Amino acid sequence: MRQRLGQVVLEDGTAVAYASVGSGRPLVYVMGWLTHLRLGWELPAERALYEALAQGCRLVRYDRAGCGLSAAVDRPASLAFELEQLGAVAASVGEPFDLMGASMGAPVAVAWAAAHPETVRRLVLYGGWARGPELSPPGVQESVLGLVEAHWGLGSDVLTDIFAPDADRATRVEQARYQRECSSAATARELLALSYQLDVSDLLARVKAPTLVVHRTGDRAAPGAQAEALAAGIDGAQLTLLPGRSHLPYAGDRDELVRVVRRFLGLPVARRRLEGLTARQQEVAALVAQGLTNREIATRLHIDERSAEGHVERIRLRLGFRSRAQIAAWHSAHEGSK
Repeated sequence: MRQRLGQVVLEDGTAVAYASVGSGRPLVYVMGWLTHLRLGWELPAERALYEALAQGCRLVRYDRAGCGLSAAVDRPASLAFELEQLGAVAASVGEPFDLMGASMGAPVAVAWAAAHPETVRRLVLYGGWARGPELSPPGVQESVLGLVEAHWGLGSDVLTDIFAPDADRATRVEQARYQRECSSAATARELLALSYQLDVSDLLARVKAPTLVVHRTGDRAAPGAQAEALAAGIDGAQLTLLPGRSHLPYAGDRDELVRVVRRFLGLPVARRRLEGLTARQQEVAALVAQGLTNREIATRLHIDERSAEGHVERIRLRLGFRSRAQIAAWHSAHEGSK
């Protein structure tokens, strides 16, 4: 797929860059804290998420002011400003759309759906929250904000560990660098502070669109209680909890997240293929399920022990698991469902 770039201009002259990929019914995606349309498209895992979501529909996402391809502005971050930017992007779509908000984008999507119910067909909230002040204790929030402001390099490293705790070191380094390239330290701090301030709990009852709340059970950035609050506050909302600790939607078990979202939106869902594992990884997962050690797996497959260890680690990261026991249980459950 190729993404098509464009921009919308707000009444005050603020230019907001957006990208469109795929064709068909529109799905507007309100992304999380810091984004970069071009650099994100160049990251294989992130691009794979967008391409999978865009199969059979037109995925539209955008960089909020001060991030990525959208220029910095003097206006302070606020929910009103967020909705103004989303409104301009929505106007460019020109028809009712499905709306998905991830992380910080989830409360923004809630506020939009509550205020403009006629524009939203279905609503998906991933990794979001109803009450930002409850994401972590006030002291922790102030410490993180101070670190981002004082040392953006170290701050991005710490936040990457929170957002993608199961990623390998190389991936974490790449993700931290990506955050720093998305915005300045000042913008990053301001938007993170807004995340902690966003409280849409009083708007939930006004959401009329069919809603899916999907959340990973071990998410360290957004407690599961916040997903439960979103689902409880929106009439008829469906809550789906997925295993894993990654807050980033494209980290961990990305394929299962895509399947859940596409099924809810009424889009075709690809046949399950052992979560996209390679043929070799499927072999290794089966041997893990049999209780073999890395050395025994290496002997069985005629590879060295280090390679066997690498295969197990990649399987664990791919599925968003923390242990071999989870790999074994997952494989046994999958085989039993055939």
